[in-house]
Amino acid sequence: MDPATIIGLVLAFGSVYAMIAMEGASVQSILLPAPMILVFGATLAVGLAGSTLKDVLHAFKSVPAAVKGRTVDPQDSIEQIVALAEKARSEGLLSLEAEAQDSKDPFLSGALQNIADGTDGEELRMMLEDEIHSKRVSDHTASKFFKMMGGYAPTIGIIGTVVSLTHVLENLSDPENLGHMIAAAFVATLWGLLSANFMWLPMGDRIAKISELEIDRMTLLMEGLLAVQSGSQPLLLRERLKSMVPPHKLTAGRGGKSGGKADKGKKSDDKLKAAA
Repeated sequence: MDPATIIGLVLAFGSVYAMIAMEGASVQSILLPAPMILVFGATLAVGLAGSTLKDVLHAFKSVPAAVKGRTVDPQDSIEQIVALAEKARSEGLLSLEAEAQDSKDPFLSGALQNIADGTDGEELRMMLEDEIHSKRVSDHTASKFFKMMGGYAPTIGIIGTVVSLTHVLENLSDPENLGHMIAAAFVATLWGLLSANFMWLPMGDRIAKISELEIDRMTLLMEGLLAVQSGSQPLLLRERLKSMVPPHKLTAGRGGKSGGKADKGKKSDDKLKAAA
């Protein structure tokens, strides 16, 4: 789990709370039901109006996975593909059918099953590319919805402020309460800006980022599996796949496990040099 989203939101709202406390104000002064209902309710409503119900439901279903941010280390994917290549060379492509049944990854499982069934390489590439494209479009729809809400929220906040100021102008004969009423009027604008920049826009960007990482992983698997199907040499395949991944992602360690893989990769490099 990648806690970046949770940490970021806690720090963002914590900064607002710290400012309120340092100004000597009270948090209750901005927790007013009326402007909050308008901003959150109307933002969701206009977001729904500009989209479809299925897309809205899909967007909110994407939130838990985006917040958790579970991604696979590219190095793990590379080593997994190399292991499959070694098995295919020693036992044949039909042996990958057992790996397909054991895999919990639908994308990997489907690709391995097609390889074991003898699907043509070009046809398999088209199938996998179509699946990757569908994933990209699906995640883009969810990301776009939250970014769209981020665009609506500030304007809706201003609408709430205008409505409240209209009420203020109707009560100019009550000067004792003008200060409180004017301050309350700007709470809608505050929540419009807060919800857009602290919630909707970051969530849209988060979904897009997690989608990018997942698509990169699927692309890496696709190229690796197609190479396995064509009978690529495992050690050379490892180097090719490593070249597809940014170096900083390959060196991101997870304790001793990552160090072990680094040593394994180094030994493979030594074997390549010796063979040369």
